[in-house]
Amino acid sequence: MLAVVLCLFIISPALAWIPLEDWDSGNVTTSVGESGQCLCHVFLPDTSFPADRVEHMQQVSKDMILEVKIQMNKMVSYEAKLNVYLKELSDLNVRVAMLETSPDKYIKLDFELLRIELREFEALVTQLRESLNSSSPIFDSLYTEIRNMTLIVNQLETYDKSNLDVIRIEFAKLQKKLKDCQEDQEFIQPDIGNCNHTGILKISKPMVVQLNAHLNSGYQYGGWGKDSKPIRGYESMYYYGGYSGAHVYDFYLYSNYDKLILRSEFKRHHIPSAYVGTGNNYIVHGNSIYYQHDVGMCKLNLTSSRYDFRAVSDASGSFSYSYSPNQNLDFAADENGLWVLYASDESRGKMIIAKVDEKSFGIEDKWNTGVYKQLVGNAFMACGIMYATRPVDLNTEEIFYAFDTKTGEEKQLSITFPKFQERYTNLDYNPMDQKLYMYNNGYYVSYNVRFNRG
Repeated sequence: MLAVVLCLFIISPALAWIPLEDWDSGNVTTSVGESGQCLCHVFLPDTSFPADRVEHMQQVSKDMILEVKIQMNKMVSYEAKLNVYLKELSDLNVRVAMLETSPDKYIKLDFELLRIELREFEALVTQLRESLNSSSPIFDSLYTEIRNMTLIVNQLETYDKSNLDVIRIEFAKLQKKLKDCQEDQEFIQPDIGNCNHTGILKISKPMVVQLNAHLNSGYQYGGWGKDSKPIRGYESMYYYGGYSGAHVYDFYLYSNYDKLILRSEFKRHHIPSAYVGTGNNYIVHGNSIYYQHDVGMCKLNLTSSRYDFRAVSDASGSFSYSYSPNQNLDFAADENGLWVLYASDESRGKMIIAKVDEKSFGIEDKWNTGVYKQLVGNAFMACGIMYATRPVDLNTEEIFYAFDTKTGEEKQLSITFPKFQERYTNLDYNPMDQKLYMYNNGYYVSYNVRFNRG
């Protein structure tokens, strides 16, 4: 009798799709089982794992997570503001309801004014919702309140009433709130990167965060802010440096705003004695810190910790800003790149604007202005225009001068804004959020900038 031998092939399911003709006989082994059956083992290594696609997927996932965080931060900011105006609308709705229940106490009013205000409010809510590209319960509630009030106004218009002075006052308040909201809307929705305007129109009220990270009022010199040209993954990074004198010897880096407030840095750069800086007008731009060393430019790369130095041949150490000594070189950044502001003996103390070539770390162009540096409290660049400030009184600062590097024109201005305290040592514009960052007598202070777009 002939014995029947069964041969069982053991093959990984993930490799079952490989054609038989591609199998290598050298990868096949046979053996006999306990019951005498033939067992065939096939080893098929998989060398076609799509590593490049997985890496691409991981990068896309990181980008999506970053974008979601940005949109979530926008939503929190807008919804907080909308909550305030929703409450104001609710209060006004109550007062209008009181009118409806006691119609005999009021005289006829020009109700068209209220209709106009309500239409403006509705347009504002629409603009906010479109800016977020989404809806929310707050938006829906606002629309409901506006529609209800419009219906009530239409009903009240049919009455012949008396003594509506109180309602006129409420209308005036609503009109002012609408105006303020529209102005705030321009502040909180800056048109980043767009220089299609005629210059700065207004500076917001100051936002004071806290005393410096050292929590010491003696640290009156220093600076803080964000990278004006951040590399990928560091868009939320903040920097800070505070000192008891007009010298620069270390910097602290924080991964985000919350870490700054909690004083929880992720990196500290201690500057060696050979590169200790002077003055306080430094910035972070393109993942490098630019600061003054003697009467020259110093650059510290935050990744490699490499230092570079370039002398500014015509810069003078005799002309500082009015608020503090040794501020001979003032670094600034805007939509057009990196700048350094200073004065020379040849210019007789008048400010010079110099464009810095970031690759060669040298001066590529210069403009002579007509403003004396020693009369200036501080200066900054925005869209290629230098703005100079001076004190008006103990609590008020004024942008009084502007020089446009595109046209060579200079202007006298009077754009006032409040100061938290009298003296400050650092004022810089950041094109990434269109804010001014001020180090004001040891305090973190920031301002929103509104441009005149016609």
